[in-house]
Amino acid sequence: ESHIRVGTFEYVAIKKDLTTLKKLLQYSIERHYPEIKDLDKQAPEFLKLVMERQIDLITDWMRVGFIHGVMNTDNMAISGESIDFGPCAFMDHYDPKTVFSSIDHHGRYAFGNQPIIAQWNLARLADAILPLLDEDQNKAIELGEEIIESFNEKYEKKFHEMMKKKLGLITDEPEDAVLIKELLDVMEKNKLDYTNTFSDLMNENITNENLKDFHSKWKIRVDKQNRDKQEVLKLMRKNNPVVIPRNHKVEESLKEAHKGNLLYLNNLLNALKDPYTERGDLMMYQQPSPDNEKKYKTFCGT
Repeated sequence: ESHIRVGTFEYVAIKKDLTTLKKLLQYSIERHYPEIKDLDKQAPEFLKLVMERQIDLITDWMRVGFIHGVMNTDNMAISGESIDFGPCAFMDHYDPKTVFSSIDHHGRYAFGNQPIIAQWNLARLADAILPLLDEDQNKAIELGEEIIESFNEKYEKKFHEMMKKKLGLITDEPEDAVLIKELLDVMEKNKLDYTNTFSDLMNENITNENLKDFHSKWKIRVDKQNRDKQEVLKLMRKNNPVVIPRNHKVEESLKEAHKGNLLYLNNLLNALKDPYTERGDLMMYQQPSPDNEKKYKTFCGT
């Protein structure tokens, strides 16, 4: 929708050009958030809405196992869209510490850190528009902190709702949070494939001994909601891709393309066109990466 980023606001703010900062805010609202009508509360409402879109975006990343790789403020669009895909990659076996970017030496942008980094970036946006949040600096700081501090609760709620959908849980039960955590713990401890685990649950194809105990508990919980099985499966299929662009298949396609052979690339693209529909020709694209996955690195400009 645009290339306006958190970094754009930082660039203007550091020049201490309040007039240009106001123009940038006004333009951004008109282009992305025209629903903001209250002139006295434009900046706070803008910050809240940008945060909501970022939470939606990060939740979607977490849903499919996507790792952006370089979440600096210049790579966070205020529109809530994913941009700058240079070192991005998808996770195979579930591990919140998964990092692929060659420049991320300390795991700052690891899979499980993405919500934290999003909040940090939003705090930088709050800093940049601080003079516009309120004329009184103390009130502006208080208001900015209040909005940013609400991130965690909003994100946790969104993440919980997303994971329930992945598990086909339509109703609410007190034990849902525990059930979700148990699945994530089992996947992490046993290095289970993130995408395939949910596919196995959908297909009732539980061959891994480490998952069978969870599967029994999940079945009891699903039966408890007394919903038609097809309704449950429809919800799960809508939220669980059965195929992702796995790193070893992407690399294979690129190597062949460099040789002038586009068959591998075209086949991969064809497999990814409809990632939520199970098809007989997808098996080769559903296999996790070989054991050397931890050595896999992505680069800005990949």
